[in-house]
Amino acid sequence: MTCNVGLVSLGCAKNLVDSEIMLGLIEEGNYVLVEDNSKAEVLIVNTCGFIASAKDESIDTILELAQNKVHGSLKVLIATGCLSERYKEDLLNSIPELDAVVGTGDYVNIVKIIEDTLNGEKVCAYGNIHYNFDESLPRKISTPKYTAFVKIGDGCNNHCTFCIIPTLRGRFRSRKPKDIKQEIINLVSNGVKEVILIAQDITQYGIDIYGKNSLPLLLKELEDIDMLKWIRLLYAYPENISDELIDVIKNSTKIINYLDIPLQHTEDNVLKGMARKTNKVKITKLIEKLRSEIPDIVIRSSFITGFPGESDEDFNNMLKTLEDLKLDRLGVFTYSLEEDTKAALFENQVPDEIKIDRQEKILQMQQEISLMNNEKKINHVLEILIEGVTDDPSVYFGRSYMDTPEIDGIVYVHSNYKLEEGQMCKTLITDALEYDLIGEITGEFTK
Repeated sequence: MTCNVGLVSLGCAKNLVDSEIMLGLIEEGNYVLVEDNSKAEVLIVNTCGFIASAKDESIDTILELAQNKVHGSLKVLIATGCLSERYKEDLLNSIPELDAVVGTGDYVNIVKIIEDTLNGEKVCAYGNIHYNFDESLPRKISTPKYTAFVKIGDGCNNHCTFCIIPTLRGRFRSRKPKDIKQEIINLVSNGVKEVILIAQDITQYGIDIYGKNSLPLLLKELEDIDMLKWIRLLYAYPENISDELIDVIKNSTKIINYLDIPLQHTEDNVLKGMARKTNKVKITKLIEKLRSEIPDIVIRSSFITGFPGESDEDFNNMLKTLEDLKLDRLGVFTYSLEEDTKAALFENQVPDEIKIDRQEKILQMQQEISLMNNEKKINHVLEILIEGVTDDPSVYFGRSYMDTPEIDGIVYVHSNYKLEEGQMCKTLITDALEYDLIGEITGEFTK
């Protein structure tokens, strides 16, 4: 049976890769992919179930799209991903408009599930959380043609007390280096210039293959891929950022000087409560070492306010530490109490209004730090990956090595030359905003 299928991907980049595999399978199954959801006969929502706000967004999206059963051509509505793995039959039973609920390791059977639901079956498939990446599966890239995410592993061996991910995704499983390298070679042959390596914690790479953390080994294997311009590293837990890894980044011609390090907090008693494997002294020394070894490195991190037991003193100490560290990029989340996590049972839960107030204080301070850091780039020349043009045809926008797509800033490029998406050009930075930069093209282009 041929029909129109649409897919909405929510949550993280790791979820996006799963969505792209589903798109590849659906297309291979001779279904017609549509971007206009109102024209879809089958709609898939690849959900996030990590924290309360993500769950709310997933449920709201499902209910909104369910209206197409009444007002559009929709016959089948399917929920996949973390929310489905987490709530299983409860999700299927609580939202009658849903025809299928599919967990984090069962999405590979999406074509069969579409067929079954079109034939009137209700499907609830979950529990395959230790599923290993199947290299033979097709993948339809949904990001711009010059950028792609590459998942180097799935699952997580960390058991942070606030996090449900190991329950939803299983233990960490690494892909083989040769398979990762071949995928990147294929992507580059199709025009990709920036590859973003992702996993729940990329520093766990290889632990199941070699018995030790082997991210440096993988990165060395990728160094000789022709025409690949940028390798970006996301989600490196601090305790496994070794001297060897720092040396590989420092000496690479492909790996850009950008590292996303989820720190979550700076105070030892809070870190202990979170079951994080680091402490304040180690965090400070790591940041100092990275900046000493790689002077132009950009460090992004994420922090949580209002974790159970976080006192005013804990928060103020964290605020002062962040003021001293002056991290380049920062995300701040309020603690979300999640059932089936250890932290949900902790005493001294912090009221929501205090969590939010603390979050706002960090963000306000970080805005000033970000502007100060950006102003240091004025009169520097940066290589910019062009992503589009503004309403002014002489002003383009793109990203430097300092910016991950969607979550970081952009660079506005004034140019007398006509530029194309995916083109890379040298730009002299002339002005700075809180999160963005402004510059003028130098006339020097890179392939």
